[in-house]
Amino acid sequence: MKLNLSAVVAASAMLAFALSPVTFSPAHAEDQKAVCYNCPPQWADWGTMLKTIHDKLGIDIPEDNKNSGQALAQLIAEKASPVADFAYMGVTFGIKAAADGVVQAYKPKGFEDIPAGLKDPEGRWFTVHYGTLGLFINKAALGKTPVPACWSDLLKPEYNGLVGYLDPSSAFVGYAGAVAVNRALGGNLDNFTPAIDYFKKLKANGAIVPKQTSYARVVSGEIPILFDYDFNAYRAKYTEKGDFVFVIPCEGSLSVPYVMSLVAHDPHPDAAKKALDFILSDEGQTIWAKAYLKPARPVKLPEDVKARFLPDSDYARVKPEDYARMEKVEKAFSERYLAEVH
Repeated sequence: MKLNLSAVVAASAMLAFALSPVTFSPAHAEDQKAVCYNCPPQWADWGTMLKTIHDKLGIDIPEDNKNSGQALAQLIAEKASPVADFAYMGVTFGIKAAADGVVQAYKPKGFEDIPAGLKDPEGRWFTVHYGTLGLFINKAALGKTPVPACWSDLLKPEYNGLVGYLDPSSAFVGYAGAVAVNRALGGNLDNFTPAIDYFKKLKANGAIVPKQTSYARVVSGEIPILFDYDFNAYRAKYTEKGDFVFVIPCEGSLSVPYVMSLVAHDPHPDAAKKALDFILSDEGQTIWAKAYLKPARPVKLPEDVKARFLPDSDYARVKPEDYARMEKVEKAFSERYLAEVH
């Protein structure tokens, strides 16, 4: 199945459709509980989403700093006795979770508005938002070093020790970065040699390779340049003290959906379903939009938010991928990366 982002790109520009909004009863005195895997407060403004769900629905969802790979591994380990109620993962990990039987079918309110190809037809995973992979840069931390314009720039000696990317054998954003670089340098999903060669050179140039979300490390200047999504860079640019920019490399990049799933045999199904309903509601999708994410449903981006994105001419270099195929080749890439680069 070819997942096509063109429909959702078009949908993000549409006016909010004229359906009655999903309504939610106010929080009760006694909070309910649900457990989410991979809902880190500093990533994609999950902090605001979790707080809003608590305030509006009375559902307490603890923060969780796993990445997609760690979340899936934990779901598999706990398959006989699940701890989590739902999970948030990069699309390839959502596809894997369905194949591994650790998630169940659930279609939240608004599921029908997600374009075909961005959801499992049975509801075992569904896109909640998407972003564009590029370079999240702390200009002050670069000092006199120029802002890079291309993937190839990062291999130059002046960027030694200044570049970070999340481990592509574990974190989905890391793998998305590998796919983006590989395609930009002439590779494809059947040939990852350009990416492997690139990461070997980047490692020799002092690359920093964390396993966890590293937003705070860019903001602090510890990692001046990070392979990351536009929504994190815009969040820093407009909410943090400092000078931050987002660059879509000159060779091109990748648009990537993030998905959610209800865990099979989860311990708190009622609370989990209410939370997922809220996340896909107009109000929930608008929280993502205000955090500079493109909503999965046709909810209009606020004009002040839309104005803060790079111009459309920059985003013309961004293309979707065959995400089902991307999932199938991920294991082979990871094994090769660990053998040749790590």
